[in-house]
Amino acid sequence: MNAFLGTTSITVSLWLVLVGAAMTIAVSFAAIILGFILAAPVCAARLSSSWLARRAGGLYVSIFRGVPLLVQLLVAYYLLPFFGLDLPSFFAAAIALGVCTAAYQAENLRGGFLVIPAGQRAAARAFGYSNLQTWRRILLPQALRAAAPAMVNEIISILKASSLVSVVGVADLTRVTQNIVARNMRPIFWYSLAAAVYLLINLVLAGAGNLAERRL
Repeated sequence: MNAFLGTTSITVSLWLVLVGAAMTIAVSFAAIILGFILAAPVCAARLSSSWLARRAGGLYVSIFRGVPLLVQLLVAYYLLPFFGLDLPSFFAAAIALGVCTAAYQAENLRGGFLVIPAGQRAAARAFGYSNLQTWRRILLPQALRAAAPAMVNEIISILKASSLVSVVGVADLTRVTQNIVARNMRPIFWYSLAAAVYLLINLVLAGAGNLAERRL
């Protein structure tokens, strides 16, 4: 009977680990998508001819790269309700991760734009392209290709950093593993399993990134 209960407990715990891994992937990708949406205008501001826009973009990057992510998570979780945004912990964590990774993604994109020869803009104007068409059809695809390795690294980094969301109550892989260890008292086995799951997810992401780079 005890053996059966022990087997059942392990089965349930393994299922919870999978659920926690799914939550980790979900909050990470929500943050990455939000980060890319925010990174585009920040990058544009950093490359703008306007002094004020460049300063604003630089200030954004400096703040969100300079403040520890854990502090950003706690600020988002406790500050958003003051503005009437009483969001579930998942969304608060995704927003905090998103605005943080946007600063890094913006700099990765900016680096991609800076390697494009300046003569391509002049050539685009000579062919009658508008500024928006030049940016969308000529510059952005090349910048994405140049920034692809750094962007893949940032995706992997934010997935690993997502382990911090457990401090604001998100039942991610780290939080679930901590709860299982508190109940089953097998820290070496369960934390090693969590590490293996993180490694597996990151290997899949790295493989997908390499495939995307070859296609680009």
